[in-house]
Amino acid sequence: MAKKNPRSPQQQPWENGWTPDTSREPGTRRLWLAGAVALATIVACVTAIAVMDKDSDDTSPSARGAAPAADTSGPGLISFATPPTGSAGTPSGTSGPPSARPSKTATGHRSTRPTATPTPTASAKPSKSPASHGSSSRPKPSSTGTSIRSVNYPDRYWQVSGSYVALDPVGSRSDRQDATFKRVKGLADASCYSFRTSNGSYLRHRNFVLRSEYDDGSSLFEQDATFCPRASSYPGAVALESINYPGRFLRHQNFRLRLDPYQNSALYQADSAFRLVQGLS
Repeated sequence: MAKKNPRSPQQQPWENGWTPDTSREPGTRRLWLAGAVALATIVACVTAIAVMDKDSDDTSPSARGAAPAADTSGPGLISFATPPTGSAGTPSGTSGPPSARPSKTATGHRSTRPTATPTPTASAKPSKSPASHGSSSRPKPSSTGTSIRSVNYPDRYWQVSGSYVALDPVGSRSDRQDATFKRVKGLADASCYSFRTSNGSYLRHRNFVLRSEYDDGSSLFEQDATFCPRASSYPGAVALESINYPGRFLRHQNFRLRLDPYQNSALYQADSAFRLVQGLS
């Protein structure tokens, strides 16, 4: 018969005087240990979050005054930071891109502002002082009459055609007579010219067209029939400026004589340049 081992003294408390501790519930030590571990974990997490937030604040682009570049490579963290005022994207003091703001000229006015009727510039406008340009700008009056020849059409002369003045070639005796005028002192200014025809009428502008009409004795007629010689860019030629419309000169257009504002162009200067030559008749 096998011999049975005696029980451990811990299993026989009544034999060695040891008794179990019944003052606490079974498993209480494990609960306290688990609670301590959980509390330590929470404290570690809170500390890590605080440290991460501090690092993020120290390295925030907004603290340096520069806006972060947008990351379009993939999903990421959503930023709730407010964009800094006066960032590089929009200039300070404007509400839109610089290209949308209207540009101004150096004088402060828009470049599209309309200008007044063009007048000769200081460098291109002929001088109003005939004496300063010598005898070529103011030919001496001719006792035999004066004919007026075009510079860019040298075979054409001023010629009365009906009630108008045209730029036509001269052939017959009648044409020569119609192309010969008596150059007299200006009716409105003795330092300028007036042109009288063989039948006693004068050349005057009306509606800015040169025509032949009789003197009605009015101040308007005298001014319309007075033209002042100005220097021309062509040697021996003059430009004839209206006395009551300064800045407008007689020029031929479609072979008709008219009064047009000065233009700084080679064509205008050629069309408004004439040579006063000896009368053809």
